[in-house]
Amino acid sequence: MLAIFKKEIHQFFSSITGYVAIILFLLANGLLLFVFPSTSLLDYGYANLDPLFELAPMIYLLLIPAITMRSLADEFKSGTMELLSTKPLSWWQIVMGKFTAGITVVFISLIPTLVYYIAIRQLSADPGNLDNGGITGSYIGLFLLGAVFTAIGVWSSSLTANAVVAFLTAIFTCYIFYYGFDALSKVPTFTGGADYYLQMAGIRFHYASISRGVIDSRDIVYFLSVIALMLYLTRLSLQRRIWD
Repeated sequence: MLAIFKKEIHQFFSSITGYVAIILFLLANGLLLFVFPSTSLLDYGYANLDPLFELAPMIYLLLIPAITMRSLADEFKSGTMELLSTKPLSWWQIVMGKFTAGITVVFISLIPTLVYYIAIRQLSADPGNLDNGGITGSYIGLFLLGAVFTAIGVWSSSLTANAVVAFLTAIFTCYIFYYGFDALSKVPTFTGGADYYLQMAGIRFHYASISRGVIDSRDIVYFLSVIALMLYLTRLSLQRRIWD
């Protein structure tokens, strides 16, 4: 697993692609938070990072599938997956190596956003009024969201040798998990009955809950359960494709 992790990280940062992906994430956030008037923190009138945590999931919806689309698809395309399967590695070690490399990149992309927190703190008339608990919870929620998107991206990459197909599949699945259940709950047919449970089935409900600064075990269990499910489906997909 460690060898696969190192290989993935080295491949990601050995080319300009990895750096461009992270720079674009930071640039998009920077423009939306400090330049574009409709979303600028400077026009809010009070210091908070809520816009960052509202906008970042939408950016991750494109960024993370781009990061993970080649993780397994390229292995099938180049024929190295068959070679990996003959090594003394379990299916879980292969899957976890790819997944942990992906969430490491997500974590690295989050670190520079602390500059936004420092900027808001410096601009605030009273830094003590900042909701540090809510900001901390939002960062935890954003990391868990990134981990779920990474697991979905790795699963999507296990389905095909075409990286573009993997990318589109990951975007669609991430969108359904983040927006789909929430949108479905607003259909009049489900109002007053199943709407609450449909919301709970989606990521957005639990992400918003953690972003309030209260770390509820139910939200943590939800994120970990979705991650475990997607990684299990990835393992099944790899086994099926190799054995077939």
